[in-house]
Amino acid sequence: MTYAALTGWGKCLPPAILSNDDLSTFLDTTDEWISTRTGMKARRISHVGSIELATVASARALACAGLDPGEVDLIVYGSCSGEEQIPNSASGVQVALGARRAGAMDVNTACTSFLYGLTSAAGMIRSGTIRNALVVGVEVISLGMDWSNRNVAVLFGDGAAAVVLQASDQEEGLLGSVLGCDAEARGILRVRGLGCGWAHRGIPLGDTLWDFDGQEIFKRAVKAMSAASVEVLARCGVAPEQVDLVVPHQANLRIIEAVAKYARVPMEKVFLTVQKYGNMSAATVPVALVEAVESGRIQAGSLVLMPAFGGGLTWCAHLLRWGSRVAPLAASGRELPPCDRTALELVNAIRGDQDPHGRSREGLAPWAYAETRGTAVPAEP
Repeated sequence: MTYAALTGWGKCLPPAILSNDDLSTFLDTTDEWISTRTGMKARRISHVGSIELATVASARALACAGLDPGEVDLIVYGSCSGEEQIPNSASGVQVALGARRAGAMDVNTACTSFLYGLTSAAGMIRSGTIRNALVVGVEVISLGMDWSNRNVAVLFGDGAAAVVLQASDQEEGLLGSVLGCDAEARGILRVRGLGCGWAHRGIPLGDTLWDFDGQEIFKRAVKAMSAASVEVLARCGVAPEQVDLVVPHQANLRIIEAVAKYARVPMEKVFLTVQKYGNMSAATVPVALVEAVESGRIQAGSLVLMPAFGGGLTWCAHLLRWGSRVAPLAASGRELPPCDRTALELVNAIRGDQDPHGRSREGLAPWAYAETRGTAVPAEP
């Protein structure tokens, strides 16, 4: 039987840190209000586009696995903040890496995008369609944020991480996954102003309005993530006490604690990054997974449970058995360009009358001021 072993891992976090105190300079909030309700103390704000974040994380994952970009069969790009609708963002990573023979596809299931992409790639490896895959979770949420809405502006941050899956005859890698969607409630977590559905409805290009029913999301997230965790363990014949580490989606500390309780896993076995990075949507689980390995919380043979929940309302849980290696085979020299602004300056540029490069939006064509940070300005259509 063929398995999809996880052989490489890498992350890329933008250096600019937005603190709770920074948020209080333009929102009616405090560090205490945010931290007691969410567990969050800070989040990252990117000065580059999502493709660049994804490319650096991917290069590090490939070096870790000892896999040349030219050998990659498939790139799966999990995100809900892709730089363009057409072409897909995975193709941008393909050309940036020089992975010329790789297929490229985007997956958007909001916060669960990386894990849905992991299931897709692992299934292709098991079927023999491909021998390896690069799976990325990346978000630059800051550009699409409604920074006037305290309910959502305090929650989200930017970041990226990637893993390499390779065919193996050892029983390791993704052992099982459960996917689902609570679609009847899809309207309680929605971003208006993005996509064709909101064209010509009185929302200026570049603006967003977020529908976010926090209490209802909390209840449905806990129920779905808990049930999915129980189900994937049962499918794989694993008891809760056999799980070595839980790496959950980091939407909110209270949600994580509730899920751990219902899944009968003690909090000592739960890996947390919510305090440092907030909710990075599709990047949250892979970044936490990489940090769990780097910090020694994941060892050779560890059983790792990864539950998540996102807009749609998608939900899932994955069970992963780590392989024999916990150290990279090599390191990548790929780095982000320097950032010459603080996170608060980057956010204020998005909030104000300047684009993220510090230029006035007045008189600019929509294609010009809607460009993503860190990428070349496209030729005028």
